[in-house]
Amino acid sequence: MRKPEIGIGLVGSGFMGRCHANAFRSVSGLFDVPAEPRLELIADANDDLAAHAAQALGFARSTGDWRTLVADDAIDIVAITAPNVLHAPIAHAAIAAGKTVYCEKPLSTTAALALEMTEAADAAGVITMVGFNFLRNPMVKLAREIIAAGEIGDVTGFRGRHAENYMADPDVPHSFRTDPQGGGALADIGSHIISMARYLLGPLAEVQADCRTVHATRPMSSDTDQRSSVEVDDMTHALIRFESGVSGSLEANWAATARTMDLSWEITGTRGALAFTQERMNELRLWRGAPGRSGYTRIEAGPAHPPYGAFCPAPGHHLGFNDLKVIEVAELLAAHAGHSVCSPDFREAYEVQRTVEAMQQSHRLRQWVAL
Repeated sequence: MRKPEIGIGLVGSGFMGRCHANAFRSVSGLFDVPAEPRLELIADANDDLAAHAAQALGFARSTGDWRTLVADDAIDIVAITAPNVLHAPIAHAAIAAGKTVYCEKPLSTTAALALEMTEAADAAGVITMVGFNFLRNPMVKLAREIIAAGEIGDVTGFRGRHAENYMADPDVPHSFRTDPQGGGALADIGSHIISMARYLLGPLAEVQADCRTVHATRPMSSDTDQRSSVEVDDMTHALIRFESGVSGSLEANWAATARTMDLSWEITGTRGALAFTQERMNELRLWRGAPGRSGYTRIEAGPAHPPYGAFCPAPGHHLGFNDLKVIEVAELLAAHAGHSVCSPDFREAYEVQRTVEAMQQSHRLRQWVAL
């Protein structure tokens, strides 16, 4: 029997837009999804860009106005990969139209706007999901199960880091990333390690942070030598306490020379420890001490760690970044069909953004800030 189709509308065709399009094209060949995604309509900054993107990414139609996409009756899911400042207006319009909304992180430029989006979605009863796709790694899911089962005992500490080098060069020009509205390393990549910490160990209770701008100026654009001041952080270091009483530290750094994708964490417990880095995303290290036998055991990803087996029947062949987005889209389609609950949704993304702003406030006040 032929599965029903579900109309996909994508706003934005940059890096994450291409990632979304790939996931929607691939998901039904790997997962038993309740409906077949139909790449119906893509919107971009103007008609020409949108038409080129539709041809490149496999969409049936295109438009230079996201409002046209949101209002289109053939669209069931609105996927938002536009610049951060557009997340709120697009999401509000999609919510008002009764669409399922799939938005990249950060949810918006401020926690206040993120809360408005969350409350609007709750009031309308629409399904929402936010793209924290690193949470879809089977090794991260396994770590959460190990912690919940008490295999490492009572958790005593957390150390988390998201460090990359794409802004390490002081001559990288200004962009949406350095815009004060939602910009900076803490908001851009710090949100990933915050979401990871919450996923593994639960809500945070209070934070104390130091935000630092490494490069005081950057070129205003790629085609000029004129420079302007940088008003956002290049790195943030924070002390954190979870509601459970566990304490630890967290770092966000996009000027980390030599690091490409160091989304990493260590969790210590009374009987063991866990360690992970996205640079080796198909491995989880587990320490369980025994006299003369202590040391980390490397757990390699394989079919025993769902949904790895949907991609490959053999262990050690490795999933990649885009595979995590395919897993995320499979869960989105299941939730849209009423088979499961989306997570992280707008509510969780708001909590992450609220944590980011608490850290920024802590830096300004030079003191601990409660959440």
